Amino acid sequence: MTAGGLQTRPLWQGRTLAVLGIVLCAFSLRSAVASLSPVVDLIGRDFPLSPAIIGLIGTAPPVCFALFGLLTPLFERRLGLERVAVIALSAVTLGLIARGVAVNAVTLVIATALVFAGVGMANILMPPLVKKYFADRMGLMMTVYTTVMAFSTFLPPLVAVPIAETAGWRTSLSMWAVFALAGTIPWIVMLVRERIGAPRDETAADPDPGPEQEERIREGRDVSLEDAVAAATGPIVVAPSNGRIFARMPRIPLAWALAAVFATSSTMTYASFAWLPTILVQYEGVSAQAAGPLLSLFAFIGLPASLVVPLLVVRFRATTPLYIIGALGGLVGALGLILWNRPEIAWLWVSLFGLVGLLFPLALVLISIRARESETAVALSGFVQSLGYTVAAVFPVLLGVLHTATGGWQVPLWVLAIMLVLSIPAGVIVGRPRTVEADWERRHGRRW
Repeated sequence: MTAGGLQTRPLWQGRTLAVLGIVLCAFSLRSAVASLSPVVDLIGRDFPLSPAIIGLIGTAPPVCFALFGLLTPLFERRLGLERVAVIALSAVTLGLIARGVAVNAVTLVIATALVFAGVGMANILMPPLVKKYFADRMGLMMTVYTTVMAFSTFLPPLVAVPIAETAGWRTSLSMWAVFALAGTIPWIVMLVRERIGAPRDETAADPDPGPEQEERIREGRDVSLEDAVAAATGPIVVAPSNGRIFARMPRIPLAWALAAVFATSSTMTYASFAWLPTILVQYEGVSAQAAGPLLSLFAFIGLPASLVVPLLVVRFRATTPLYIIGALGGLVGALGLILWNRPEIAWLWVSLFGLVGLLFPLALVLISIRARESETAVALSGFVQSLGYTVAAVFPVLLGVLHTATGGWQVPLWVLAIMLVLSIPAGVIVGRPRTVEADWERRHGRRW
């Protein structure tokens, strides 16, 4: 049995430590994102948290993802993938513990920044690590990786409040450090084995799919679920992108449309993780005990989306319908929260708003298939994610400021609804089957 011209072997054979390291790291990437906002009210009993501070905490993930997305390839070239993975997971571990012992808003913000500095590094490292150790089973391992991340997004808000009420909010926040700490162990063992010359986990040969296979994936011919999920992780970045190609991106409308799609997806995600439990409690009349599971419901929709959306896009070219469903579903959910704010039907509006979870895997797979060449895909990924995370970083703080200025949550929710409406033309543009290279050639009348 082969994959991309490679002889495949069982996932665990000769690389058990790599499997454990990647799975534990994937779990730690998202568990920190959703574990804080459900217990904000409980933290507020010990020290005050203003809307500006909560907004600042909500801004930490996209800011760190953008910053360390640029810095991590530089660290990797000096230290290697495994060493930087240990550093990243150690930062997550220390940050999660520090959140649990925070004594005021400032220390909580600093601890959160440390957590997401580590997460930002690990975000960049995981695809290259998968490629290094599982090139022969890349689609399968990427499926495992994305599924674990989706699971670890909806689990923490589901249990955060019950654990906080039983053992305290400090335990509820810091207990996730166990998984990050455990995630360092496989990589440390592998580094020690390498140093002493003992056998270490085997790497797989690096497959080159070649132009014919790349064209087959872009055209949606004979594409498996594993191939589609692998494409949905986006380009594997292990070095800075070509400066000349990157400089062309601002002059390509398709690149801007992709950036708008990614910005919309990231904004809805991080604004929700920062504020949705508070909105549900203060405006919808939901209890604090129910707000956490409702945030978990919002996150849960991303699990099937991460598996199904890539296949629908790559094989059936369903980009525009999926974007319309995600944007309009989110819009209806937001309008329901604004206009029919009753606790007994809050689950319905959260479920509909959760359809924005379709947009993130959609954006990632489009970054891969809207470029003909891998070098272009890396530049496009850098452009799209830098802009997208920059926009997303503004909104948690902006929503907090609007809440303080207006004394309610109607205006912040209207802002999110309007953003979804304004993003629909971008969703239509990215649905057209063309590449950024073709866009450039048509506009400038010369070869890419």
